[in-house]
Amino acid sequence: MNILLTGVSKGLGLYIAMELLDKGHVVYGLSRTNTEELKALKKVHTKNLNLLQYDLSDYDNIQKVIFKTFLRNVQLHGFINNAAIAYDDIITNAKIERINEMFRVNVYSPINITKYAIRNMILNKISGTIIHISSISVHTGYKGLSMYAASKGALEAFSKNTAREWGSLGIRSNCIVSGFMDTEMSSSLSDEQKNRIYNRTSQKKAVDPKSIASTIEFLITDNACSITGQNIFVDSGTI
Repeated sequence: MNILLTGVSKGLGLYIAMELLDKGHVVYGLSRTNTEELKALKKVHTKNLNLLQYDLSDYDNIQKVIFKTFLRNVQLHGFINNAAIAYDDIITNAKIERINEMFRVNVYSPINITKYAIRNMILNKISGTIIHISSISVHTGYKGLSMYAASKGALEAFSKNTAREWGSLGIRSNCIVSGFMDTEMSSSLSDEQKNRIYNRTSQKKAVDPKSIASTIEFLITDNACSITGQNIFVDSGTI
């Protein structure tokens, strides 16, 4: 399968790419940066890993740069929306320019990519799959995450309605609701703050990115053909 994956260069995106590549899929990865880990992965999967450096805050050029150039003549089977930025602060300190930047990356660009990904699937008569990475913060409160949670909550609503719109053509859309992982996005938290978060879970530990990656690989296959419009929690038992 040909899979478009955003945020491929590090953290969860890197784990997802490795899982997909190990299972024989072809990955078309987008990221703002090209990390050493990504370069090493490219050396191992020379043919099946295709990379484009692209800043998703530039949602106006998505069709031209991503779909007409990078993915030209590619028949897409799936789009995994993993890229995100977090604006963490209490709402009384909110800065609208920071909120706008976050929504450009977390919401507006994924909607625009989904638009063209579905057009690609329809044109090529493919029953494709769309997966958005959401956050447990949408479903349980954390101080300082109201604005970030709002962006992820928008994705969940978008995904459910996308599933309803296009299910008759075999196109599925789901969200992975991720619990807290020990990645760069959470690196600003102290060990004490992380432990307080982890102690709210059933397993008392961070979510393993490999668990999310393997769940995603299952969802893009025909083994999950009846799963659509869902929020699938991979959260160490937070909820």
